[in-house]
Amino acid sequence: MKIIKLLDEKLEEYFLAVTLTVSVLLIFLQVIMRYVFSNSLSWTEELARYLFLWQIWVGAAYAVKRDKHLKADIIRPLIPKDKHFYLDLVATIIWIAFSIFLTYKSSELVSKIIQMKQVSAALRLPMKYAYTSIPVGCGLMAIRLIQKTYIDYKQRKVGGI
Repeated sequence: MKIIKLLDEKLEEYFLAVTLTVSVLLIFLQVIMRYVFSNSLSWTEELARYLFLWQIWVGAAYAVKRDKHLKADIIRPLIPKDKHFYLDLVATIIWIAFSIFLTYKSSELVSKIIQMKQVSAALRLPMKYAYTSIPVGCGLMAIRLIQKTYIDYKQRKVGGI
């Protein structure tokens, strides 16, 4: 139970911290190799790029978890405050549906990439590892949105909102 709670609370944070650290070290290694030894490594930039893709998609889920996504509040000021919860609920349901749709469609894309046996240029790494970041990130985002909606609903029911 402690592991599940830890994963729920810290999964994205730990993942982002580790991938950012590795990316910075890879880019630093590339700079040292290029300017000190006058020789560059082709694989460091490629691996840093693929780690960055993972950071983007997992970071999007982390932003949902922390409620830090950009929001356009054009309609909100025009409706009574007691209806804000329902507006947020509708927007979140649309967002969840879009996240699930992206998860499904990007999974299809990953399946095609696996069938084509596509590999990266420098590392010869199967491209499925880079593209899998999209369904994982979108799926995690949908899960975090559902969690957030449930928490908001519980708080509203208790009278916290």
